[in-house]
Amino acid sequence: MASWIEERAGRAEKAAEKAEKKPGEVADPLAAQQRVTRRADRVSAGMAELESWLDDQVRRGLGGFEQRGYSELSRLAARMVDAQAPGVAGAVRRAAAVVGRTHGWPGELLEELSLIHLIVSAHKRLPELPPSLADTVQSRIGWTVETARVLAEGEKVEDDWLVLGRVIEPDDHLTVRRLWLRGSTTGRLALILTFAAGGRQLDPLPARPGELIPAVLSYYPGALPMRALLTQTAPRLPAPRPGGLNAKQALASYVESLAADPWNERWPLVLADVRPTPNGDNWALIDANQDALEVLPGVDLWKLLAVSAGDPVTVAGEWNRAGFKPMTCWHGDRPVILS
Repeated sequence: MASWIEERAGRAEKAAEKAEKKPGEVADPLAAQQRVTRRADRVSAGMAELESWLDDQVRRGLGGFEQRGYSELSRLAARMVDAQAPGVAGAVRRAAAVVGRTHGWPGELLEELSLIHLIVSAHKRLPELPPSLADTVQSRIGWTVETARVLAEGEKVEDDWLVLGRVIEPDDHLTVRRLWLRGSTTGRLALILTFAAGGRQLDPLPARPGELIPAVLSYYPGALPMRALLTQTAPRLPAPRPGGLNAKQALASYVESLAADPWNERWPLVLADVRPTPNGDNWALIDANQDALEVLPGVDLWKLLAVSAGDPVTVAGEWNRAGFKPMTCWHGDRPVILS
């Protein structure tokens, strides 16, 4: 842990040196190192408390958890916020939301708790991990990477980037927009995150879904580099309908992403020649091999149904463990925004 703290402090010192300073202002690398060390100590204490709680659950089992679990997990989530581990706090809140939600909630809860236990274990072994995986673990815990570091040190990839689609999650306090891109030549995937404080407008999109952005992206560090900054761009271009995968190939790509980052929550997919079809009380997208991906419950599919009219279409969307959220479909070569 000490070696990671020293490395983090060194990065903070470099960022301070590069920052624009007022006349007479002197950067204080010692203060930066002390802040990083204090936070690392808080995170370690919080993770130790979480590990102890998880060990207790293994010994006690889940009997009676439906009555006590939500309050215990909510308390733990608040404790992780105090420990300055917001990423872990979010994972604990997701586990709390599972308790009693469906008939199979114990299995879903075990899955969530297993991922939390994995990040606790990874945090304990942080100095032993490869640098890229260590960056991923720190990101999942809630450490941020300075934009200046990404621009200076991040992997640069130049391509014509197809905008697969976007998802906007509004909130009273913070609105988040995820913009998914795919390189036309490299095939690389990228995620551009944009935030806006409550009541403010998000920055304009660099291009609409279905268009190309000739650009250079700078990737954030990690074992599964996805998030990126758009550092250089030319005027956007029209694009033809993209190639896609069948259902089995799409799921295989998601499984492959989990091998690099077990905590990966979302994965962009482009499905080729799929039809929306009823699936019990929900919907699914079925391919030519009669394999299907379930659509996320509650998603409005009427626009996709109108475009498809029973014919196979190409659909880009966001996949997570709960299902598939369509973002964009193509009517011929014409993109239709679904979300």
